[in-house]
Amino acid sequence: MSSDERFEFTKENIDDFLKELAKEYRKQVRKAMPAELILIGGASVLINYGFRNMTTDIDALIHASSAMKDAIRLVGDRHSLPNDWLNADFMQTDSYSSKLAEFSVYYKTWSNILTVRTISAEYLVAMKLRSGRQYKSDLSDVIGILAEHEKKGAPLRIEQIEKAVSDLYGSWDQLPESSQAFIQNVFQDGRFEQLYSQMAADEKETRSLLIQFEQNYPDVLKKENADSVAENLQKKTNRASLLASLREMKQDAGKDPGRNRRQSRDAR
Repeated sequence: MSSDERFEFTKENIDDFLKELAKEYRKQVRKAMPAELILIGGASVLINYGFRNMTTDIDALIHASSAMKDAIRLVGDRHSLPNDWLNADFMQTDSYSSKLAEFSVYYKTWSNILTVRTISAEYLVAMKLRSGRQYKSDLSDVIGILAEHEKKGAPLRIEQIEKAVSDLYGSWDQLPESSQAFIQNVFQDGRFEQLYSQMAADEKETRSLLIQFEQNYPDVLKKENADSVAENLQKKTNRASLLASLREMKQDAGKDPGRNRRQSRDAR
């Protein structure tokens, strides 16, 4: 976590930077080596949905020749972008799966050499649930995706999300228990738009608490302990968290998750 200002990528400027990247890459390799990017995370949310305004970097699977590194650096330098403005660091996290490419969908092609794809909805939800960070936008993104699909008249079903989790990670049990409880409780509640606004506010408040903690106790906060630190800070400040309640497994749910999911479907 850091309080430093980061560059903000939007749906509009992401397209501009990728278009320029394609031109730069083509200069490097001509037509010899076509490239493919599969956008995931916040960039994929921005491309496909309207509820989120920005992300601070572009996470992607990068299938290209080594010349792509130079093209990324040149575009970044030209616009004073962060060194990691386009990166594949997420491949080192729990949300990565070697099967992601199978569940990607076409977005655009630039300069006849760079094809860009994104992740389809239920698989993006599965990745966000696998990560489940309460100090990022993972869980508000999940609710936002559900809300937009419902508004469009093409609601996602929990069975689709279960299948996506199994496709990417082997089984539903590969999700953290808190994420299993979260998605079940969200479906059971069903007020996606209202929950989204509350969740986004919760995440923003959690980030503020963690930034203040990091300033007071340098070098203590790590990715590995951020969730537990956040929960303790919320308790100390006596702030009731919607996220905490949604991540809490109901008394009967842990005994029969399938029953809880059936109740969620019946309620809808």
